[in-house]
Amino acid sequence: MKIITFFNNKGGVGKTSLVYHLSWMYANNGLNVLAVDLDPQANLTSMFLDEDTLESLWPEGDHPDTVLGSLRPLIRGVGDITASRLQRPNDYSTTRDPNSYFNSLLMAKLSLLVGDLGLSAFEDKLSANWPLCNDRDESAFRIISAFYRMIQAAASEAEADVVLVDVGPNLGAINRAALIATDYVIIPLAPDLFSMQGLRNLGPTLRRWRTEWGERLPKNPAPDLLLPAGAMLPAGYIFMQHFAKDRRPVKAFDRWMQRMPKEYRVSVLDQKDDSGIDVETDPFCLAKLKHYRSLMPMAMEVRKPMFMLKPADGAIGAHTYAVQECRQDFERLANKIAEVCEFRRAETKSAA
Repeated sequence: MKIITFFNNKGGVGKTSLVYHLSWMYANNGLNVLAVDLDPQANLTSMFLDEDTLESLWPEGDHPDTVLGSLRPLIRGVGDITASRLQRPNDYSTTRDPNSYFNSLLMAKLSLLVGDLGLSAFEDKLSANWPLCNDRDESAFRIISAFYRMIQAAASEAEADVVLVDVGPNLGAINRAALIATDYVIIPLAPDLFSMQGLRNLGPTLRRWRTEWGERLPKNPAPDLLLPAGAMLPAGYIFMQHFAKDRRPVKAFDRWMQRMPKEYRVSVLDQKDDSGIDVETDPFCLAKLKHYRSLMPMAMEVRKPMFMLKPADGAIGAHTYAVQECRQDFERLANKIAEVCEFRRAETKSAA
């Protein structure tokens, strides 16, 4: 089981959409998937669940069935993490076809650790306890490793083959705790100056977090406490939502895309790069996903991934071809990530 986090401190680059769609694709391919929402904005959770379900999970007062509820004893200083309730995504396909493949098989393979807008309350506690790990403080290690232990317990319950994690666009203590719990990091990018600057900030920070956690690990005073290795290996980058003309990115975007292979090697991998490699042949470029335009709002309305839209959902005419192309794009990306991150791939099944 691999834990893969989609991370960029630049917002609006498609992290949440990637986690959502890849979760469905891997479930469609026969894998058990755990999606984890560690973004205090809880956008991934709102993609999977409707408002009625969210209202039941976020009542006034405590939220026992969210990631925040699992952390509550630690935050209050009265205990350790509690078991998190796994949530299945809402499914509107039953209103059209109660015996659909989408309903009968996929729903059983996809689990969600529900996010919470109150998660930001954990930030200060994580910040305060990071230096205390150097003092061999067991409670500090329990706090810093809380996300990792929560994910491990949930993945065991879900019998997950892969865990996909969504985090917020920042370099704060919540993301540090999430990233040290991660086996691989995938960086979504937009083809622009802001994403390039994001790489320049993100790469050195990841290396610093990895080094600092490695210095703390030997100081753990509780040998039976399950702690992450802090690998957070860079697995590559994905270009999101570039506009294409005749299947080629428009010139303004292509200019930025061609600069990213060198920037990724220099900033993220800490390598010198004199190869002159371009984005078309860069093995670290996992995919270039175009803007699917009207498919996304259509998919959000029926609470489905874009590549599973059907004529009953409004995907008719030219949309039919776009859905097929989207499915092919995400199948290729899912297979590429499985190869790079070294986890089991199941035989692809049709969602039609």
